Amino acid sequence: MSVRRSLAEIGADGKRRVHPKTLTRARAADTMPAMASYETRTRRFSRAEYDRLIELGVFQSDEHIELIGGELMVAEPKGAPHYTAVVKTAGALEAAFGPGWYVRREGPVGLDDDSEPEPDVAVVPGSPDDYSRAHPSRPVLTVEVSESSLAADRHRKGSLYARAGLADYWVLNLVDRVLEVYREPAADSAAPFGWRYTRSEVFDAAARVTPLAAPGSSVSVLLLLP
Repeated sequence: MSVRRSLAEIGADGKRRVHPKTLTRARAADTMPAMASYETRTRRFSRAEYDRLIELGVFQSDEHIELIGGELMVAEPKGAPHYTAVVKTAGALEAAFGPGWYVRREGPVGLDDDSEPEPDVAVVPGSPDDYSRAHPSRPVLTVEVSESSLAADRHRKGSLYARAGLADYWVLNLVDRVLEVYREPAADSAAPFGWRYTRSEVFDAAARVTPLAAPGSSVSVLLLLP
């Protein structure tokens, strides 16, 4: 950086003259080494690694963690309306499906190598003993009860479940007090996991809905809502 100063001198005629003179200060040496660029990355987990962390007790019992697409996600907090809806939905589906089916509440589902979500309700064939050594992987009906997680359940989890080929996916929307039904999964490169449901319907509290895997039964939407 240059610094300019004015020096005063007295000439032969006695008049004061100012002659600009430039004094230059040398640039300080740059002692900071060049910073190497570093790309921020996230650590992804496989389902086998996730299950091992659970076995080791890494997560607290009150932590609601799910493995979604290789990422550890915190599930929506379950307030009183949410929990009530889960209990009511499970009871209604138990009545609709009858013997030979197991209705799981907030149980893990081993979708693929990098996803182990815990839907609020899932219907699988058989009994609890059939899953004592491994989680089910393909529920015939999957239900998410949604308030603050509504957008994520519609799009992100919807894409994940569609990718796994789950044919019947319901979102119990507590915000609008309706049941959203998603079916017919298909590939879509614009979706979060490359798949989406191509058919969706919205049912209000007065409607009844028939599960794909229980065509002889129907469920009252009113009985699911808190």
